[in-house]
Amino acid sequence: MGKYLLKRIIHGLLSVIIVVAIVMILVYTAIDKENIFRQDPLIQKKNSNEKIVYKYQCWEDYGYLDYVPYADWLSEIARAGEIDEPTRAAAVSFGRTAEKDSAIVTEYIAKFTEVYEAKGYTIVRLNADTQSATSTTLKKGGQQRLFAYKNTPLPVRIWNYFKGVISVDNIHYAKGDVGQRKLTFTMNDPAYGGDKFSPAIIGNGTKYKYLLYFDNKFPFIHQNLITINLGLSYSINKGVDVWTTMVQPQGSNVMEETLYPTGFVESSSNDLHTARYAEGSLKTGGGFAQTRFNDDYTVVGTTKSGMSKMGYSFVIGVISVIISYLVGIPLGIVMSRNQNKLFDKIGTIYIVFIIAVPSLAYIFMFRAIGMQFGWPTTFSTDPAAGYKVYLLPIISLALPSIGGLMKWTRRYMIDQKNSDYVKFARSGGLSEGEIFRGHILKNAMIYIVHGIPGSILATLVGAIITERVYTVPGTGGMLVNAITAYDNAAIVGLAMFYALLSVASLILGDILMAMVDPRISFSSKGR
Repeated sequence: MGKYLLKRIIHGLLSVIIVVAIVMILVYTAIDKENIFRQDPLIQKKNSNEKIVYKYQCWEDYGYLDYVPYADWLSEIARAGEIDEPTRAAAVSFGRTAEKDSAIVTEYIAKFTEVYEAKGYTIVRLNADTQSATSTTLKKGGQQRLFAYKNTPLPVRIWNYFKGVISVDNIHYAKGDVGQRKLTFTMNDPAYGGDKFSPAIIGNGTKYKYLLYFDNKFPFIHQNLITINLGLSYSINKGVDVWTTMVQPQGSNVMEETLYPTGFVESSSNDLHTARYAEGSLKTGGGFAQTRFNDDYTVVGTTKSGMSKMGYSFVIGVISVIISYLVGIPLGIVMSRNQNKLFDKIGTIYIVFIIAVPSLAYIFMFRAIGMQFGWPTTFSTDPAAGYKVYLLPIISLALPSIGGLMKWTRRYMIDQKNSDYVKFARSGGLSEGEIFRGHILKNAMIYIVHGIPGSILATLVGAIITERVYTVPGTGGMLVNAITAYDNAAIVGLAMFYALLSVASLILGDILMAMVDPRISFSSKGR
């Protein structure tokens, strides 16, 4: 089995790479990169040269190109010791047009152009945009700009994407002076005052302060050491990675007593376990940061009252899957044992109805029925809303799945019942009950169990229509929203996620089949 699994995993990963590469080729060649600004509210607030520069900055953020402002290049060579600070300050202020540049500015712009043109970059100089040809008053956002850019080739983008899917935090992340770079293991988390048993691994020089920690929230052990990067979204959650959007908590802020590293205590929603490094933030943060923090790990998230998008989708989905199997399989068995009788005909009517009627229609039908019982028809992330907000989404997902399981269970049971080995068993004197329990049921379930892992893992991607009708803040609508907004990075990231789930479902299904039926072997013997 080991060789088989290794082979399936390797083939599966290759399939994922091919699928994601094809998706990237399609979205980055067939879709104009200007489309990413269609739903960007900030682009409407930009004007003139500022708007052009904003586009290039966004294109760099989302991997389309490499963008280098002239001022950044001067700062870089100053840090390298190639020029001193007075020279940098004199060279950075270039004129509204090239004719108005000073001698030193002309010299360094020529060097900037030479360096980056040699690397294949295009140099762009935007002259000052004034109110009129004779006016000296600049338009809003019309200040002169100078930068270099180079489009990123698609093969490089694909390589960079897969190379950066998984990142591991380390003590060399922080660029500034952070003192001794190290990892510290403690049995008493200082976020709880240092007097409570709560193991944690704390880093200095790392991106995150807490790399591993325990708390009283499921799944009780949390980590920031390994980060999954599916790609920055610019529509679903602007500037935030797709994976982070799927797994970060939602809802309202939860206020609780917070003990900061300096010993300052206040009622706050700040989650110190999410503290990230930001160079110089302690100094620039003023009194607020200096009162609470003693280093540059000052960027923190907030504690939320609700679950993540994936959490809501999984809870609703996995409960519906459990109900589907607990109800659908027994009903399918009863239908097969009463073939062509009244119960079988009633079950067939239900199966035909649930398959034939569009999902949107019966979801609204269940919604209308639920309203008669006073069940909430709009989902709420507020814990005070109680369990009833889950009822209609779960029912809407479970009932169609029950119909599908009834159909396939009935079919497999009848197929087995008509098999030759069953006839031989009858002729051998076995009772119908013995034949059913020892042969028919066991063999029919082999096909059913193969789909269990896929059904469970599919809950992580959510249900598009159900979540939209009941306003569930799950993962179901993410791909549709990304496609609508031309959010190419999110499309690629979600395609990667879906492909990995599909591969995992197939492999786990094969393993489960082998566990149920010992006749199935993944090993091959030479002949």
